[in-house]
Amino acid sequence: MTKIRIAIQKSGRLNEESLQILKNCGVSIDNGKDQLKASARNFPMEVFYLRNGDIPQYLRDGVVDIAIIGENVLIEKGGDIDVAEKLGFSRCRVSLAIPKAMVYNSVKDFQGKRIATSYPNTVREYLKAKGVEADLHIINGSVEIAPNIGLADAICDIVSSGSTLFKNNLKEVEVMLKSEAVLAVSKKITAERRAILAKLHFRIKSVLQARQSKYVLL
Repeated sequence: MTKIRIAIQKSGRLNEESLQILKNCGVSIDNGKDQLKASARNFPMEVFYLRNGDIPQYLRDGVVDIAIIGENVLIEKGGDIDVAEKLGFSRCRVSLAIPKAMVYNSVKDFQGKRIATSYPNTVREYLKAKGVEADLHIINGSVEIAPNIGLADAICDIVSSGSTLFKNNLKEVEVMLKSEAVLAVSKKITAERRAILAKLHFRIKSVLQARQSKYVLL
C-alpha cells in the first residue's frame, strides 16, 4: 500500500506540537523511543524523525513528500518547496541582537560589523536589501555567547520569549522575519501520494478551524 512520507523534527517543542496536531487529526503513530522512522496505524503514512536543518534537502530530493517545519528554516535552506498551510504554532522571530550597552540607531549600524549566526542566507539577503555589508560568522549552535567572547559584534538568531538574549546581556534590535510551523510539500510528490495529502490536509484545516473557534468562544 502506498503511504505518504512525512518528516518532522526529531526532538524538541516542534516535534511535540507536530505529533499533537497529527493526533488531533486522528492519526495514531507507533512512536517508540529513539526511533528514526515510524508508521501510522490508521492512516497511510510513514513518519521520519530528522534534524530540522536537513528536512528541506529531503523534500527537494523527494525522499519525503511533506514535512512540518519552521518557516524560518524553509526561508534559510528551502528554495523551490511549496507551503500548503501555516499551522499557527512554534511561532518565533529571526532577529538581530547586540550587547545591551551598545547604542543602536538603525540597521546601518551593522555596516562592517561581525555578526554570528546560523542563518547566513537570511541575514545576507536582509542586509543586502538595506544596502549594508557585514562580516558573517557561521555558527551551528549557541550563537548568543559570540559577543561575550569577542567573536562577533552582534548575532542573528531565533527569538521566542527573549529570555535567552536577556540572560546573555543582549537586546533585540531588528526583526528580520516572523515564523511559525508550516506544512511543506515536495515538488516531487506523486499523484497517488498527493491524493493522500489532500485527505490529511482536510483534517489539518478542520483542526485549525476548531482551534480558532475555541479561541473566539473563549
